[in-house]
Amino acid sequence: MTDPPATSPLLASRYRLVRKLAYGGMAEVWLAWDEQLGRKVAVKVLKEQLASDPVATERFRREALAVASVEHPNVVAVYDRVDFNGQQAVVMQFVQGESLREVLDAQRQLDVDVVLRIATAVASALDAAHSAGLVHRDVKPGNILIADDGQILLTDFGIAKATEGGDDLTSENVMMGTAKYLSPEQVRGDRLDGRADLYSLGLVLYECLAGRVPFKGKTDTETALARVTRDPTPLGKMRPLLPSSLIALIESLLSRTPSKRPSTGAEVCAAVARIQSGAADIAPWPRLDERAAQRAGNLPRQANARDRAATPVAGTPRRRPANASLQRRRPSPSVILIAGLLTAALVAGLVLWSALRNSPSTRAATEVSGSNGSGAASASNYSGAKVSAIATFDPFGDKTENADQVKLAKDGDPDTAWLTSCYQNQYFGAKQGVGVIVRLSDEARGVLTMQFPNAPWNVDIYAANSPFAAFESWGSPVAQAAQQKSTSTSVTLDRSQRYLLLMLREVGRDGDCNSQNPFRGGFSEITFGAAPA
Repeated sequence: MTDPPATSPLLASRYRLVRKLAYGGMAEVWLAWDEQLGRKVAVKVLKEQLASDPVATERFRREALAVASVEHPNVVAVYDRVDFNGQQAVVMQFVQGESLREVLDAQRQLDVDVVLRIATAVASALDAAHSAGLVHRDVKPGNILIADDGQILLTDFGIAKATEGGDDLTSENVMMGTAKYLSPEQVRGDRLDGRADLYSLGLVLYECLAGRVPFKGKTDTETALARVTRDPTPLGKMRPLLPSSLIALIESLLSRTPSKRPSTGAEVCAAVARIQSGAADIAPWPRLDERAAQRAGNLPRQANARDRAATPVAGTPRRRPANASLQRRRPSPSVILIAGLLTAALVAGLVLWSALRNSPSTRAATEVSGSNGSGAASASNYSGAKVSAIATFDPFGDKTENADQVKLAKDGDPDTAWLTSCYQNQYFGAKQGVGVIVRLSDEARGVLTMQFPNAPWNVDIYAANSPFAAFESWGSPVAQAAQQKSTSTSVTLDRSQRYLLLMLREVGRDGDCNSQNPFRGGFSEITFGAAPA
């Protein structure tokens, strides 16, 4: 950062205000330049019209003292407090990044590994605050900052309250905090301790995973009161592929009875560590410039559906006539010649097929004819894994494409199917695709068999150890398949993984759709079985 112009406002003869970063009811936050230490800082300035309000100025002063008393790597540090010519300001650590609110507005749902890191960072910060005798009272996505280097920090202790005694300078019957993220005891006006903040953290984590807050009414009052009378929609219904241990942790955080929640942030961190110990390959937090490029649509162009095709093998052999043993005619020379040519062609074909099958660069799927789509394979490398759960995946749409029907793709009945919505063209219009995430009962490699309600279809298959919410987190496909007529395929997956993303890229016409949007596809049955020897 170059030195700001000398005409920029100068606060306390030291902090040169550069630009406004945010504003609230009481204060504005500015990016500033510390001319004495030569560094960027964030300066929170009390609004001019409140400078003469003794309650506002005292609360502002207390915030600085509160944050200064909490020294923790996940809490935004306070450097200085300014009272200069009637101006009240707090000088804080400047975090180059964005708030969790901005991340959720852009991505809606976050990957499990990212949510676990947020849980650990915020719970650890809250544990430090509670140990210092403070209740934050306003834990929400807007007060959680994500730095470019991946550091996660809690900020804005503006309405923090001491857990033991002290006047919090608020009026009676006024709920302090943001309605969407209040604990039940805040709504009731009960005495608070650190478990109120942990409830709010549970609401934040719920939103990160479900893509929406669990309670929302027509007014702030209705939103706040909802958590006093009922529990949220079970998170497992919103994202059925989540680890059960993570669902259990969030449910405990969202208990309406404080005694049933974790007692401290340290307990939450320990629970998260246990969840993480069961997951491998925790992915790094993507840099902000990468996420910005993803949100702007500057992703690598996907291969055209016509550029991808499956490798068909021989179809089902014809049934031998019952009286075939009696039909023994002497073959004519022409028949012998034709038989010889066919044999030579068959041998050449087998040699070519074997070479392609054994080539390490071959990634095409294998099409198996027949309505049941069963692929015969040896069980010598089969771990016993099977499809245990399935969920819709619509990262380029509303995230919930016919989610209530997805169980039909694994109900054992190929006559029922999960179907997409109807689209104007076979490539899903402006979307890059629609699909499902399959969870296996264990990490395994084997044969994935897919049946489709119609054709043509084109599907990309991805594999991972985590059910990523962001499409770009899945990386490159491990297999691809496409057919114009067949409605079944089996794909051998040599890579052992727990989660599979089956992304439809092209679908066919469906007579039940209308003429404006005639294209629709889906899966009628998805199974996982033995890997070939």
